[in-house]
Parts: sequence; structure tokens; C-alpha cells
Amino acid sequence: MSNFLLDRPFSSSVGDYVKAIWDLGGTGAASTKEVSERLLVSPASVSNMFVRLQEMGLVEYERYRGASLTDLGRVEALRLVRRHRLIETFLLQHLGYSWQEVHEEAERLEHAVSDGFTERLAEFLGHPGHDPHGDPIPTAEGALEPDDSFSLSDAEAGNRVRIYKVSDEDASMLDYLAAHNLVPGRVLEVREVRKFDAVVTVRDEDGESHSLGESLASSVFVRSVRPSPA
Repeated sequence: MSNFLLDRPFSSSVGDYVKAIWDLGGTGAASTKEVSERLLVSPASVSNMFVRLQEMGLVEYERYRGASLTDLGRVEALRLVRRHRLIETFLLQHLGYSWQEVHEEAERLEHAVSDGFTERLAEFLGHPGHDPHGDPIPTAEGALEPDDSFSLSDAEAGNRVRIYKVSDEDASMLDYLAAHNLVPGRVLEVREVRKFDAVVTVRDEDGESHSLGESLASSVFVRSVRPSPA
């Protein structure tokens, strides 16, 4: 069994921090302010935890730059991301949870199950590649599909794009997207991108038009659709 799957004696709070740093900073650094806002804790508490995480070998921390994950920290973050996204998939497909509910429930469950459970769940689900919101699920070895998607707010008028994933942090936003069938896999034609208010208007495969405000458009991630060969 890969080292990626070994249970680690890290607390749930440590897990929450490394996952937040991975989500916010990727291969770079996440600032104290960003993590404070994400986890709803004071900046002083974040700074103290960054020092602790550095002592544990999970991050590299510079006071005015923030914290970035070490190799060990990235392994731990992706281990939890894999578990979270598999749980989301299970909740949606087999327990009747809605698209909007699975994120918060998975947040609660991800620290309560083992890596052995995670791998049995992956096998039960048929080793899915993506979670319900389109995010790629890391493999058991910790590999993650390259993500070349970009925000719909960065698209240009005339582009044809396919929805790759959507942010899962805001349930009301997910309500809107689900109600309008703006879900991963759908192809859109970008009709207009207004510079003065950042509203993006798209037309879907059924010919329906949708005007998305800046916050909504920036939460939908797409890939360009290449023209079919002649």
C-alpha cells in the first residue's frame, strides 16, 4: 500500500489548515489573512498554527509571506482532499443528498473515517475521477489531474467553453447553477462580457441565455471547446 494511504497522527485542526493552505496557495503560499477568513479564526491563531505546522514539517512559513506546503504537507492535504471528494460523491449518488448539501456534510465526515475506509469507498464507487462539482479526485498515490480550466469571468465573447467545475463553497450559488443546469459537462457560448460590471452572458446547448454576475461567473471554471475538424 502506498505511503499516501498510511494513517497519520495529525489532528482534524491540522488537517483543516493544510487543506486550506493547499486550496488557497496551491504550490505557492497562503497568507495569514486568507487562511483566517477561510477557517473563521483569528489571524493570531493562524500565525501560531503556522509556526506549529512548520515544526511538524508540514509547511514552510515566513511571517510576511505566509505558509506554503512541504512535500509532506502536500501529501497530507491531498489525502484529505481525496477522502472529502469521494465522500461527496457517495453522498450524492447513494444517500440522496443534493449537490448543495454534500460539501458541508463531507467536511464533517472526512476526519471521522480511516484511509482504509476511503479506499473501500473508492472501490465501491468505481474509482471516480471527479467529484459532483467537477473537481478532480486525487489518486490513491497522490497524483492529481492537471487543471487547465479558467474562470468564466476570464472568457471572451465568441468563445465556446465547457463547464469543468464549479466552486462548492456557496450553497445559494449552487442552487442557482443547478436550477439553470449550469453544471460540469455543459457547453456554453459566451455571448457578451461586459467590462463595466463584469456580467457574463452565455447561451447554453438548449438555446437558453443566462447573465451571470461577477461573483457567479468567477465561481464557474471552464475549458475551451475546440472547433470540430472540417
